[in-house]
Amino acid sequence: MGMAGMVASMRSIGQDASVLKQRVRPGTAKRMLRHAVPYAGLLALFLLVVILDAGIGVANPLIYRAIINNGILKGNATLIVRLAILVGILGLLDGALGLAQSYLSSTVGARVVLNLRAKLFEHIQQMPLAFFTRVQTGALVSRLNTDVTGAQTAFTDILSNVVGNSATVILVLGAMFMLSWPITLAALVLLPLFILPARFWGRKLQAITRESYNLTAAMNSLMVERFNVAGALLAKLFGRPRDDRQDFEAKASRVSDITVKRTIYGRLFFTALMLTAIVATAFAYGWGGVLAVEHKLDVGTVVALVSYLARLYAPLMGLSNIQVSLMTALVSFDRVFEVLDLPPMIKDDPDAVAIPAGPAQISFDHVSFRYPTPSEVSLASLESLAEPEKTPEKPVLSDISFVAEPGQLVALVGPSGAGKTTITHLVARLYDVQQGSVMLNGIDVRRAKLDSLHQRVGAVTQDAHLFHDTIRANLLYAKPQATEAELTGALGAAQILPLIQSLPRGLDTLVGERGYRFSGGEKQRLAIARLLLKSPEIVILDEATAHLDSESEAAIQAAFEVALRGRTSIVIAHRLSTILKADQILVVNEGRIVERGTHATLLERGGLYAELYQRQFASPGVLV
Repeated sequence: MGMAGMVASMRSIGQDASVLKQRVRPGTAKRMLRHAVPYAGLLALFLLVVILDAGIGVANPLIYRAIINNGILKGNATLIVRLAILVGILGLLDGALGLAQSYLSSTVGARVVLNLRAKLFEHIQQMPLAFFTRVQTGALVSRLNTDVTGAQTAFTDILSNVVGNSATVILVLGAMFMLSWPITLAALVLLPLFILPARFWGRKLQAITRESYNLTAAMNSLMVERFNVAGALLAKLFGRPRDDRQDFEAKASRVSDITVKRTIYGRLFFTALMLTAIVATAFAYGWGGVLAVEHKLDVGTVVALVSYLARLYAPLMGLSNIQVSLMTALVSFDRVFEVLDLPPMIKDDPDAVAIPAGPAQISFDHVSFRYPTPSEVSLASLESLAEPEKTPEKPVLSDISFVAEPGQLVALVGPSGAGKTTITHLVARLYDVQQGSVMLNGIDVRRAKLDSLHQRVGAVTQDAHLFHDTIRANLLYAKPQATEAELTGALGAAQILPLIQSLPRGLDTLVGERGYRFSGGEKQRLAIARLLLKSPEIVILDEATAHLDSESEAAIQAAFEVALRGRTSIVIAHRLSTILKADQILVVNEGRIVERGTHATLLERGGLYAELYQRQFASPGVLV
């Protein structure tokens, strides 16, 4: 058997046998095989190479036998040289076939991984916002990395194990029976002595490997939490570096100890294999040597039998563990398919229509909404504290109705948690309503094409997110084809162009993780510049000036007056002074619109709006 097959056999023993206790959904095997269909030609060539490689491995002992019996013992130097050259040629061919086997195996595996990752990434991007509010990011990354890679490894290992090991075992046993059937039968009787210690130490190694992964994950989680900007800031503000160091040192110490233990177990595992192989070799030499002395067996045959024994046990062991390899592949694929089979709640209707460009009217018609339950939007395996609850969430919005005419500015005010941000999320169809309808220009957003809807709506939130990339890349995310003049114009309108021009690298400056290289107000103005660059018909500002000082806010308000002209806008503001000129103010409380009107009319009524305004006017620092 070739080196790649030998490695696959050794790796199969170290696989986690607990996978056999897991269940996979019906049809997973067929779906797994369908992913191999596009590469049927490469797989056929791979299997041919594996068989040829196994055949060369079987041919060598017979050549050694001929060298001893027909060359050395008979004094035929010419034959010895020729057969030695043949062994060298076969060795080179074996190396070439091994290289081809590795290339084909990695190529097929890499293409399967690429295909799965691309599908999985695209599918996850289509999931609704509610999905991302529940699942762990690390769990999603694990599906894209660990599970997909595990599927690749197990997939190619199965091919190597089943085909390569089967071919090796059949050819080796055939040759051994031909040379000496008694010694061959005895070798098979000794097989349990080889497999049992391997299985024993293999199980120990599996358990220690699982523990090692868990401890490493715990240490990595601590590092991620402390090394991201927000975590590092919190740690410094609370001043507990010594406690953090002790916590990390404790986890790192356990990882270090388990690594030593894993190394020892691994050495014991291979020592058990080596000792058993030595016992089998000693037995073959002992019995075969006696038969050779008695002239019942020639010396070359003894050497050939011993060589075959070295090639026999590893593939037999690999075949004995094929069930674990198969289940490992199935479980890995099943975990990937589990995500792919989760239907996105927000998707294009079969008869969806595009929302035409131009002035936009927003209409809420008796809208009631509750957030989806975990069972509706997520997977238990992707959540840290998964609950199989199916009880509907309580309503967040009840009987919301209003119309924002083209070019109007509608302001949403009210206490925290009243449902203001949820209303804006429904405009962009980040969620679907349970009752009523949200319409843009008379088109229900559930019947609109998502790409056209997203082109018409732009937003700036209180916590503006910037990718860990350059300023230019963050701006071009809104409009990839934007010219340099358009970028400069958007930055100028957002009142941040002088700052960008003062930077040594200008637009090519890295913003850092989540934009933490800039202040809150600077990030907000970059996000506003990105919105202005997109130039959507509908603008949503969710406390977009929250991080700005009074001077910057005044400048941004002036920019907004120009940018929002002719566009329909929904603004959420905790500072009521920023929405005094709104065409319509909606006061939201406990999921309902309790008041509506202009600033002047609402003050005259003396209701909740007037109370909020008076409270803020008396105490400007209070947020509402």
